[in-house]
Order: sequence, then structure tokens, then C-alpha cells
Amino acid sequence: MLKLLLSVVLGSGDAIAASETPLLINSPQELMQVAIDAPDGSAQGILTGELASAIGRQFHTTAPLQVQVTTLKRYSQPGCRRLNVAIIQDAVVIPGNSTPENKRIDFGIDYCRDGSPPRSKREE
Repeated sequence: MLKLLLSVVLGSGDAIAASETPLLINSPQELMQVAIDAPDGSAQGILTGELASAIGRQFHTTAPLQVQVTTLKRYSQPGCRRLNVAIIQDAVVIPGNSTPENKRIDFGIDYCRDGSPPRSKREE
């Protein structure tokens, strides 16, 4: 995951709404599991811990590392979804560029509550 974040940074940042209290998480997988069980299929939080620190050091920023998870598809296997995971950080300095920028990277993943991939991609 760290290699993905360090090598592919696309788009612009979107802040988590000020009225919502984000969860503090140590890994995006925590939010992926929350989103699977959420009525609206989404979850958001702030990444903390060593992974967040390493990414901040790499990109010379202390801005919070926001994670937003939304459900794209519900598979027929219980607890399995196609999720979009957005990782957002402001004031990122990309190597070779001295101007801080707001960045966002999105990726899709087939994921089940137990951490495994779905056995089938048949939708509900």
C-alpha cells in the first residue's frame, strides 16, 4: 500500500466535511470493514500511526491523511463488496516539485469483511 501511495498520486484533495467526526484509523482496511456494514456503504477517517507518518515524511507534509471509502457494488457473497478507497492529503510536495499541492488517489478493490477477496463477483 505504501508503495502505491508513494508512486501514484493523482487529482486534487477533498476535505472531510467539518460537521462530521472522522474515525482515527491505523489502516485503510479498518474503514473498508466499516463501509461494508454501513447502511449507506461509506466510511471516512484519518489515517494515523506509522504508515501515516511515513507518507507525511515522504511528501514533506503534516496535513492529516484522509481516507474515504464508498461501496461501488454489493456481491452476492455475504459481507463482500467492490469498494472505492480515496486517500487524500493537502500540502503534499511531490519529489522534483517544490510547490505543495492537494492530492487525491482513488483505487478500487474487491474486499470481504474477513479481509479476503470474494469467491465470486456475482452481484446481489
